[in-house]
Amino acid sequence: MSARLGILVLAGIATLFGANHVAARYAIDHGASVAGAVATRSACTALVLLLLIKITNTKLFFVKKALPVGVLVAIQSFCLYTAVTKIPVALALLVFQLFPLLFVLLSWLTGREHPRWSSLAPVPLAVVGLALALDVYGKAGDFAGRWAEIGAGVGWAFGAAVAFALVVFFNTHWLKALDGRVRTFYMMSVTALLTLAGGAAAGALALPGDPGGWVALALLTLLYGAAITSLFVVLPRLGGGAASTIALNFEPIAALGIAWVVLGQAIAPLQVLGAFAVVGAIAWLGAIRR
Repeated sequence: MSARLGILVLAGIATLFGANHVAARYAIDHGASVAGAVATRSACTALVLLLLIKITNTKLFFVKKALPVGVLVAIQSFCLYTAVTKIPVALALLVFQLFPLLFVLLSWLTGREHPRWSSLAPVPLAVVGLALALDVYGKAGDFAGRWAEIGAGVGWAFGAAVAFALVVFFNTHWLKALDGRVRTFYMMSVTALLTLAGGAAAGALALPGDPGGWVALALLTLLYGAAITSLFVVLPRLGGGAASTIALNFEPIAALGIAWVVLGQAIAPLQVLGAFAVVGAIAWLGAIRR
């Protein structure tokens, strides 16, 4: 696959991921619970992956280290879906996109990588861009008031970023040799089981209450499954170039447009500029690390 075609395909996959989160917000607004949405998406994706593993005769064997990674994926999924219920979808995804920066810091702290101070160059741009995107001072210049409005959503999204940084770290150092389909099958299975058990115990496994909500639930499951499965096929054929990072970081920008059309979530031009700054900073980091 050519690099240009690969970038277009990955941007399409990023759009599927972004649309999945918009569909999740719609389903939750129409009666589904966060646990119900995560459990449905994860269980269906795990079943599709199991079918794919069987069709391709891929060896499936038990890997203990995949279980704690699955727990982290469950935490990340729950946190991010909760975040999109509290703040606009694109803003939640922008905060979540900080996970590559957190991964770099974690790699340094654990001695897995030697510090490269050039990797810190995108950080100021990311911080400024995030402040603009979140509009941290609000229209009245009231930081406390604005934080009371968005703080919970930002906190959940940042929790998702921390959890996913750990997922990427452990995948890189524990599960690198494991086939991507098998690895993700385990993670989705653990996520489904945990959210089903936790949601049932808390009485929080609600499903949508109207046809529109059911359509959104079906869409978020289909979109996520299509995106994660396509990613397995495309990434190995691209050789892991920096362009991959740039294209996949298109997700919050795609979500920005989709959420505006579907949910009516419009943000100010300065916030849009901030969103592009954050995405640019993360793409810059990916290029530096390559």
